[in-house]
Amino acid sequence: MIKLSAASKMPCKSWSLEAFTTCAGAIDVVTGDIVDACEICYARGGFYQMPVVKALRVHNKQDWKRDEFVPEFIIKLDTERYFRWFDSGDCYSLKLAWKMYAIMLATPWCNHWFPTRQHKFDKFKEVLDAMELLPNVVVRRSSDSISGELVSGANSSTIVPYVETEINFLGNSEVCLAYERKGKCDTCRACWDKDVEVIIYPAHGRKASKLIKMREAA
Repeated sequence: MIKLSAASKMPCKSWSLEAFTTCAGAIDVVTGDIVDACEICYARGGFYQMPVVKALRVHNKQDWKRDEFVPEFIIKLDTERYFRWFDSGDCYSLKLAWKMYAIMLATPWCNHWFPTRQHKFDKFKEVLDAMELLPNVVVRRSSDSISGELVSGANSSTIVPYVETEINFLGNSEVCLAYERKGKCDTCRACWDKDVEVIIYPAHGRKASKLIKMREAA
């Protein structure tokens, strides 16, 4: 059974997995430490720790393996015009990624936004490239940084410590202004827009403030 999420911030539904345990890209392959962006992840605490929320994500980790997953998902998106993959967790499996591609391909009426750190792993290159060729799909390669460092790719995102932080980028970028709208996207659809090369997220929350101060003091 397909179970979608409805995060209050977003103007659309999403399909999610448990944060961190499905996020291979959350770990720095050199140091073995959690990368800064994942250290302050909103989905590792609060609302996401509620039993009913965790249960849905545990269900999804098994449900995608069914043969009926793709055709049922396509039907589920029949009336959706925007969709987000993973408001928590990430695409930890290459088989899952190809099933996602099949769904994206079969739902041209729906705009898909797929933020991911799986771009770090060579085995995902083929499927991510295939997704990016679809006109209704934006694969946003997430940076590990909370200081505005960028990753290569047609579309990406990064976190900055302050709204005023400048990053060295000459292309088309957008600063997420959800913090001005009580944490909501409202009418903004920049994350789904292929023409927006970089989405810049100002850090927020106590965990982020603490880590930023630690990094600045180091």
